[in-house]
Amino acid sequence: MNEDLYMPQQESDRREFLKTTGSTVAALGVLSLAGNAALAADNKPVPDISNGADNFYKSATVSAQKVTFNNQYQMKVVGNLFTPKNLNRNAKHPAIIVGHPMGAVKEQSAKLYAQKLAEQGFVTLAIDQSFWGESEGQPRNVVAPDIYAEAFSAAVDYLGTQAFVNRERIGVLGLCGSGSFVISAAKIDPRMKVIATVSMYDMGAANRDALNHSQSLEQRKQMIAQAAQQRYAEFTGGKTQYTSGTVHKLDKDTHPIQREFYDFYRTPRGEFTPASSSTALTTHPTLTSNVKFMNFYPFNDIETISPRPMLFITGDQAHSKEFSEVAFRLAGQPKELVIVPGAGHVDLYDRVSLIPWDKLNLFFHKNLA
Repeated sequence: MNEDLYMPQQESDRREFLKTTGSTVAALGVLSLAGNAALAADNKPVPDISNGADNFYKSATVSAQKVTFNNQYQMKVVGNLFTPKNLNRNAKHPAIIVGHPMGAVKEQSAKLYAQKLAEQGFVTLAIDQSFWGESEGQPRNVVAPDIYAEAFSAAVDYLGTQAFVNRERIGVLGLCGSGSFVISAAKIDPRMKVIATVSMYDMGAANRDALNHSQSLEQRKQMIAQAAQQRYAEFTGGKTQYTSGTVHKLDKDTHPIQREFYDFYRTPRGEFTPASSSTALTTHPTLTSNVKFMNFYPFNDIETISPRPMLFITGDQAHSKEFSEVAFRLAGQPKELVIVPGAGHVDLYDRVSLIPWDKLNLFFHKNLA
């Protein structure tokens, strides 16, 4: 496939999407700039590994197994299944499906959460979204919200047919963009008995309105028109264009939010290029498909998930906090919103000392019992 990593005008538009105002982003900027100030001898940024950042954690008490299964469209979904080493496979156990941040892969954040929860006695499954990582889907990096939600239902299909899993005790956990995908899935799949999100992004609202509703309707229409014109170019054999995502180098003008993502995705702290990708395209969806998010409304009818319990976790410094707050307000009971002091959006991807493990464990143990 012919590929171009960036489309210059669109990249400019997407940077504008991240530009917000207010005290939350100002405070976040201080944290992000501090984390990216140091340079190694080879002039590469030194990752900020404060607060126990440990994305590539490997548990000594958990067994890992790569598994594959098909979604409803006969597309292969790949995941890592984690079980406690002392698991009694003659009994049935509660299980949790973990989804990675939007544009990431299961090796980024999802595997950490899956292992930590498996250490608490759960069977866990960290999946690669369709079109990303090791899961099938062409072209790569396509945005397809319905198929993203389907991946979680397919994971329930898989877990619910394993002899050692209790199919009446399956929960889901979505990180960042996957938080909106698990909500979308849970609305029409009651087999998901409990739903939790961490640092959630409503990928629909984020693309329609940008953070803090800072994008105008005219700007939205310009993005849609640009993607539509690019379809002609690619239909006639032109190169695939990518958009959004995390920058690949910093300069003095790099926005604090981009610095926050850069510290995770573009340094050894969390950088991971899937074997299925010949270039570092992680976090970059295709330009022509990214507008699909404009039609994605995961919080519509969120109240119908009730009485299944929902937990929303976000940082008090997170630029994405608004999405968890809106979802919490709209959701039915029972529900809980946990705001972590001193935590930004990406902090809750891997900073083990900041992530409220006790709250997550209590939520899943209580509601999957």
